[in-house]
Amino acid sequence: MTDEKITTIEQVTALIEEQSLTKEQLMTYLRQMMEIRALENNIANLLGKAVLKGASHLYAGQEAVAVGAIGALEDHDFITSTHRGHGHAHAHGDSAAQTPEEKQEHYNKMMAEVLGKSGGYCKGKGGSMHIADVAHGNLGATGIVGGNIPVAVGAGLAQKLKKTDSVVLCFFGDGASNTGNFHESLNMASLWDLPVVFVVENNLYAMSVPWDNASKLPRISERAKAYGIPGETVDGMNVLMVRKAVAEAVARARSGKGPTIVECLTYRYYGHSHSDPRAYRTREEEKEFRDKDPIKQLNRDMAAIGFLEDAEFEHMEEVVEEKLDQAMQFSEDSPSPDPNQIETDVFAPLKTTPADVEAEQKLREKIRTDASIREISYAQALVEAMREEMLRDETVFVMGEDVGLYGGAYGATRGLFEEFGEERVIDTPISEATIGGAAVGAAMAGMRPIAEIMYVDFTPLAMDQIANQGAKNRYMFGGKTSVPMVIRTEGGAGRAIAAHHSQSLESLWTHFPGIYVVMPSTPYDAKGLLKTAIRDDNPVMFIEHKMLYKEKGPVPEEDYIIPFGVADIKRPGKDLTIVTYSRMVLRSLEAAELLAKEGIDVEVIDLRTLNPLDMETIIESIKKTGRFVGVTEAYENTSFINEVMARVNEQAFDWLDAPMVRVAAANVPVPRAEVLEDIAIPNVARIMAACRKVMS
Repeated sequence: MTDEKITTIEQVTALIEEQSLTKEQLMTYLRQMMEIRALENNIANLLGKAVLKGASHLYAGQEAVAVGAIGALEDHDFITSTHRGHGHAHAHGDSAAQTPEEKQEHYNKMMAEVLGKSGGYCKGKGGSMHIADVAHGNLGATGIVGGNIPVAVGAGLAQKLKKTDSVVLCFFGDGASNTGNFHESLNMASLWDLPVVFVVENNLYAMSVPWDNASKLPRISERAKAYGIPGETVDGMNVLMVRKAVAEAVARARSGKGPTIVECLTYRYYGHSHSDPRAYRTREEEKEFRDKDPIKQLNRDMAAIGFLEDAEFEHMEEVVEEKLDQAMQFSEDSPSPDPNQIETDVFAPLKTTPADVEAEQKLREKIRTDASIREISYAQALVEAMREEMLRDETVFVMGEDVGLYGGAYGATRGLFEEFGEERVIDTPISEATIGGAAVGAAMAGMRPIAEIMYVDFTPLAMDQIANQGAKNRYMFGGKTSVPMVIRTEGGAGRAIAAHHSQSLESLWTHFPGIYVVMPSTPYDAKGLLKTAIRDDNPVMFIEHKMLYKEKGPVPEEDYIIPFGVADIKRPGKDLTIVTYSRMVLRSLEAAELLAKEGIDVEVIDLRTLNPLDMETIIESIKKTGRFVGVTEAYENTSFINEVMARVNEQAFDWLDAPMVRVAAANVPVPRAEVLEDIAIPNVARIMAACRKVMS
């Protein structure tokens, strides 16, 4: 760790020579910092006039960090950014290989995105805090403090698995270093020697909280010791020192030696946001840092060694001003997004076709009539699906807690580790947030992760990463990225293991746009739907029921997939429609057979996928039966079956001959005692009673 400062011309010269920097490179760094400053000052002016709406977190004062750090990268490297990310986006998008026209176009898109215009990088859907250019290695900024750190780990993991020499630069502030994401990510990246450089922009305040009030350690870089990696603190107001430290860390990462923390001591000239009066800072402190201004420093140092004349600097000021004027004109000319685009870019297009739907329907009929089809367990069907997809596509890999040598929860990945090895079946630390975030980053960087989180009860620990990054990135980034990842988890009661391991939390995940939710009930469905999930270009929450793993059923040996959004009528009937999914399909079928003896002919619909939801099959059934019973193992309060009922009310009310009834879990934490658990969860008797009520 060092807090070294440059105080003499000899030190400047040595630093430039040591890095073999040319005048042209230094002029580029100076121009980039000036362009960032001009952009930020312009945004501040627009905010002050209320021309610009929303939140913008300004980067002025910190330019040396973005420009110096990104100056150490190559074109094939990656970055992840923060809510204060304009500087990172500009420095990364301003490539030496670009023509002047392309550089202007980049600046235009930056300004337009901040203003929410359709000509912006993300078509106005991301705005100031969410600029991304994934195709060129900028994996995007996030409005969640520390939310990008696990994503960087996943992108680094993708580079290691693909055996590239690319490096990921992860920017975040001092406040983020106190989040769980930071510690989980540092541990995982160091454990696996991932090519990630963690650049901490310590601007002394997390919103208004001074660093001294947030940490016992005076330097964030000292935390590197806990993870067995190097840590260095540098003057973040000096672009040359930042570049030197980051270049060394990048070289180390590129050579396979793993991550580094580079802490850059810097300062933001504006408040945390436009509404921040900066009452917690003194004028003397602000003046002290403005005297160290990164643009003035580089100007002074270049002039001192004969690399910059006053006339050159003045000309550059004019060029930057003209460039900003053009960017503003482009933004003003760029239309606001078309209102018809409100629902575009949420999901990547489904890959399945009407022909796939027809083929799967025929296959369903075959397994119901052909007694010669082999029977395997639900767990074995899942293993077969993963194995076949791993053989078919080398970008598919499995990661999660206890998935490797010992075969994962209940043996669900048993045998995969022996066949594919530790590079494609990866045991992780107990770090749900970083498992989820690493899956996001790896998916955005070209892999297809299957990430296992042992219980659905634990998925809220990863909710920020899966929902705020994975599910929203495609939309926020204007449809210009895909996140092909699967989260495998298990839910439901039945094993008397109480409230933290027995819930049905699928409605949490159906709430978020951008993620599909799949809940198979049979071995056949489990295999076909998991294969589809792995091939899909969207995040998929794949929820298995813990009491179904040993259930057996017919599963064809040939390759097949089950298209999303296609429900299955598990039992035809004419008097009443039961809509359900997962384990409750089995209980509903049992209830239907008993009701048949009473003269009530029940149709049982297995949704199979909750999102996308097959309303067409439900409505057609209601048109036939006129009655609806929804069955779910989730809590009655806000369960997904309530959403189904709302849609039936909107779309099929005229065909209902009786009020709809739901059968759900009691609104209590799932109890440990078997007698209480059995009461809390829907059983056959309760389903039958609901059906009788509707028929009456």
